[in-house]
Amino acid sequence: MGTAQTQSEQNMIAAKQFAESVAFLLRETFVGSPAGQPSAYLDRGVGLFVTLDALSAEAASREFHGSTIAAQTEHAKFYLDRICEFVNGRTELVNWEDSWLIETVNDAEWNALRGSVRKAYENTLICLAEERSWTELQIGMAIGMIAHTAYHLGAIRQIVKSAMS
Repeated sequence: MGTAQTQSEQNMIAAKQFAESVAFLLRETFVGSPAGQPSAYLDRGVGLFVTLDALSAEAASREFHGSTIAAQTEHAKFYLDRICEFVNGRTELVNWEDSWLIETVNDAEWNALRGSVRKAYENTLICLAEERSWTELQIGMAIGMIAHTAYHLGAIRQIVKSAMS
């Protein structure tokens, strides 16, 4: 009789399934959707990495309505790094204004920033893959990662589109 599951237990999402779903959406945000596959985004197959790699340091530093692609990129990277720290137990406050310190970049800085975004993304996938019992707060943070990075991908793509018109 101890093996019967309640309706509530049957409807629970397994921690591994949750983490894999978050990682899947982050992969699509950063890498893009596979060719010919459905996408969570209107611009199929175009992720953050492809978008950033197509830009020069000069283009990334061009101001558009008070921001630059370099600033948006640094902020998104900073956010991923801090949220992973919080998921892993960080309790110290963060000065979020520090995430907007980079506005312009030269070629070397742009290359370094793009590399650090890739590293932050890889670290995020590692963070998500760690076996854990997800708390409500951690679940909210993981979902926030998706929403936040999707927002900044969209902001960056709109700046790129505006610059091309």
